[in-house]
Amino acid sequence: MAQCDVCGKEEGMPYRCRLCGGTYCSEHRLPENHGCPGLEEWNDPSGVFGGDTGMDESAPGQSSGVVSRVTGPGGPLSYVRGNVAYVMLGLMWVTFIVQYAVFPVALGIQPLSGPWINTFTVNTFNPFYVWTWVTSIFAHGGFSHILFNSIALYFFGPYVERRVGSKAFFAFFMVAGVLAGVGQLAVALALGETTVALGASGAIMGIMGIITVLNPDMRVLLYFFIPVPIWLLTAGYAVISVLGIAGLGGVLTAGVANAAHLAGLVVGLLYGKYLKDQGTRVRDELRFGGGGGRRRY
Repeated sequence: MAQCDVCGKEEGMPYRCRLCGGTYCSEHRLPENHGCPGLEEWNDPSGVFGGDTGMDESAPGQSSGVVSRVTGPGGPLSYVRGNVAYVMLGLMWVTFIVQYAVFPVALGIQPLSGPWINTFTVNTFNPFYVWTWVTSIFAHGGFSHILFNSIALYFFGPYVERRVGSKAFFAFFMVAGVLAGVGQLAVALALGETTVALGASGAIMGIMGIITVLNPDMRVLLYFFIPVPIWLLTAGYAVISVLGIAGLGGVLTAGVANAAHLAGLVVGLLYGKYLKDQGTRVRDELRFGGGGGRRRY
């Protein structure tokens, strides 16, 4: 499900405008019905009447061919359309169950044992076990770790996905996650330290970086009740990460993959700059629930 950027209506099969990147219901899908700014720079009005409305009636990021048939309406993976952030969230919890239930109970492989570490974490013991560059994105170190990452991905992820499209969001999430893990390894190896890292925090920091560039004044609730602009929250994370890498963070950064957070954030800031240069727009508010109601977080 996705919400129309104009009226907030929940749409099971949303339309994505190729001109401005917004997501719309059937009523507002045409560029002229949502005041599309792309019309001002579009010099091919014949395309509107020739069948190219500028709208992708598949969900954001959906490609043609086999992928269209699989993820299109009625396809076995139709839910993926417009919901990749939630799919990533689901994969995190599936991996969590595998980590702490399937491996120890069914396979007899205990958490933090050698095989467990070499399956779910990027680590300096075996830095070129490339599969861990991916599995470590979805694996987590405990319940509180996955809980807070889940909350952040649940709220921030769909917001970015609706701006860039599902395919681009998936690619970014994976690239940011991999580079975050590799960045953590590189810094640890350069400093002569050992590291065992896992979690989606690097990718999520990248998502925050995107929003910080596109909408720096968007207000979020720190600890669920302190309103702060997202640029300040992002800057705070960046400072903490730098202090942690320098060994000056104390208990605040102990046991935290600071280099991974910083690497993911840098990737997000760079991609956000690219999107801004391309004219991607964002809303000042995020919408939750039905009926087009609005809340800020």
